[in-house]
Amino acid sequence: MNERDGDGRDGDGAEHVSTGTTKDTEVADAAIPELVIISGMSGAGRSTAAKCLEDLGWFVVDNLPPALIPTMVELGARSQGNVARIAVVVDVRGRRFFDNLRESLADLEAKGVTRRIVFLESSDDALVRRFESVRRPHPLQGDGRIVDGIAAERDLLRELRGDADLVIDTSSLNVHELRAKMDASFAGDEEPALRATVMSFGYKYGLPVDADLVVDCRFLPNPHWVPELRPFTGLSEEVSAYVFNQPGAKEFLDRYTELLQLIATGYRREGKRYVTVAVGCTGGKHRSVAMSEKLAARLVSEGVETVVVHRDMGRE
Repeated sequence: MNERDGDGRDGDGAEHVSTGTTKDTEVADAAIPELVIISGMSGAGRSTAAKCLEDLGWFVVDNLPPALIPTMVELGARSQGNVARIAVVVDVRGRRFFDNLRESLADLEAKGVTRRIVFLESSDDALVRRFESVRRPHPLQGDGRIVDGIAAERDLLRELRGDADLVIDTSSLNVHELRAKMDASFAGDEEPALRATVMSFGYKYGLPVDADLVVDCRFLPNPHWVPELRPFTGLSEEVSAYVFNQPGAKEFLDRYTELLQLIATGYRREGKRYVTVAVGCTGGKHRSVAMSEKLAARLVSEGVETVVVHRDMGRE
């Protein structure tokens, strides 16, 4: 991209002419993204709601000043369909919050942008407990008490709450229940996807700290002790064939795939969207690599978005 100099010419000297007509035409022809505004009481679950939409494929912007929302939508419209759904999290830390938000919403309405407002509500008692549990002040309490900040915020948000398309009271909801409500409202007919990382590792280098599930392949004979296989890894056809010709290897793969299907259903129900399955052998070079590749292929065939990582391959 050429840099522009002060007289409106490109860095190579060629004059660049820009007209309002061309820009307006581009915006009109662009696909206007769907917009959701997430707001509500501090401590009521705005971050959880935003994370849920992010997991559903929305482009999420946290703590965006309301005056910049139309600009964000315009940038999304110019992304050639790459940003089709935008969620913006806004709060009331700025006192001009509602003046700017009203202006932005009016601007969006004039441009024909479809927008929804999600308002997260909660009782005073529940909010006080949450702020006390994390030992943080309410953003609007100033020198007063937490309840003073809650009262001030509730007063500022009263009008927005009345305009909201969806109000969720989280007073008695846990994180999983809130995610379930967001899924029900925004996932449509599609079940929210589960994304998996299958990671091979060597026990002699330690367990992966981010593993949700750990699989031990050391019950299978080690190709390391087969001289002609020792130089290769589990990615080679020779090592993979050796591993899966051992008694119990194919049965283990079949049974563990079935178990993962059961676990995946529960994870989705509980609002968990990411899972890391760590597959280990002694050095992380042969058995765990071969098993990880096969397991990942099974998950992909079941419609699970899967990434394979071989943590320790090549360390020896």
